[in-house]
Amino acid sequence: MSRSIVWPIVLLVLAAVTIASLVQFAITFNGPPPFTPPTRIDQIVEALKTGKARHSRWSQLRVEEGAHPATTGEPSPERDALIARAMGVPADQIRGHYDRPVIRSGSQARPRFDRASLPPAFIFGEFTVIWTGPQGARTVHSPPRPWLTDWHKVTLAATLAVLIVLGLGAWLIARAISHPIRNLARIARETRLGTRTPIPQQGPREVRELAAALDAMQARILEQAEGRTTMLAAIAHDMGTPITRLAFWIEQLPEAARDRANADIDEIRAMLASVLRFARDERADARDRIELGSLIESLVEDMKAAGTPVDAEAGPRVVIRGDSPSLRRLFANLIENAVRYGKVADIAWRAEPGWAEVIVDDRGPGFPDNADSLFTPFVRGEASRNRATGGTGLGLAIVRSIAEAHGGAVTLETREGGGGRVRVRLPAETAIN
Repeated sequence: MSRSIVWPIVLLVLAAVTIASLVQFAITFNGPPPFTPPTRIDQIVEALKTGKARHSRWSQLRVEEGAHPATTGEPSPERDALIARAMGVPADQIRGHYDRPVIRSGSQARPRFDRASLPPAFIFGEFTVIWTGPQGARTVHSPPRPWLTDWHKVTLAATLAVLIVLGLGAWLIARAISHPIRNLARIARETRLGTRTPIPQQGPREVRELAAALDAMQARILEQAEGRTTMLAAIAHDMGTPITRLAFWIEQLPEAARDRANADIDEIRAMLASVLRFARDERADARDRIELGSLIESLVEDMKAAGTPVDAEAGPRVVIRGDSPSLRRLFANLIENAVRYGKVADIAWRAEPGWAEVIVDDRGPGFPDNADSLFTPFVRGEASRNRATGGTGLGLAIVRSIAEAHGGAVTLETREGGGGRVRVRLPAETAIN
């Protein structure tokens, strides 16, 4: 029994939370957050007296000659007196600014966190102390706080490592989950009427259930479409017999009425022929290897010989797989439409990796905004039902049916300079230089 798609997602979330928590715990356990280390008062005194500071890992005082007022902190006479007493100088010679305030307990003032009662005394936080003595002024600053401490760097590095590991794991799991879904989408795009594409049932349980449902749906749709097409072809074929009998009885009518009736009979026969072609082309089975350029050039030569104003621009030699009569009918329909609505037809083709594109241009008014509706059977671009100005409304429907049966597509465009353009894209095997 296949596992559910829920489990990989749940496991990924649990793993992500667990790993992130463990890394955070390890960082916190192995080192406290950065803080300004305490400074011993005797170090401040030595720096003020000598102008030099002893540097260590936790104390890196900065000494400057002259008075340099502090930009942060607040005055604290109690701290000044503490430092002056340690230096043995009058209290008015020491002036400082300190970040940590002074806590008063009754009449006794005690700097917060300062261990003044235990030698040596410490000062916590940032500070600036200025000594103005007989020889001039000297300033001592607390160690500068770096923008990134070692603790910050370790935290950032660990966070980045966790993101990379979890991101890679999430990508692999998501790819494993989405792979069968992408296969289903590809098969759905490639499914055509008349051809049943096997749908593999693999992956998590939900994806397998979806594949089985799509396979059953495909079978139902193909069965219904096949029945509809068979019925349509049978009706069109069977109507030929009564039409022939009508044509026989029409011969007994007066000449004027007979001519009009024969014109209607011819129109009905043309419509039935189009319906039969439409039904047949829906089930076209594309198997033969065809050189596209030769097929188009042969068709254009035949239509030119019949008086059709069509020109073909030479293009690359492209091999496609399909049904030659159906493809000839596709391009013939496009050329006839271009001539009917745009006076002339210009056809060209080009190749790109995996595809061949055929372009048919005309010099007519172009296509309306709802051009896609023209692919619907029996929908015509010309509103009247006059056969002199339009066809049966099946030409573009047949074109799309044949193109999709070959795994391709058809689009209608209106060119900027005027005129219509039809693009037919078909899967190509190779391009021959």
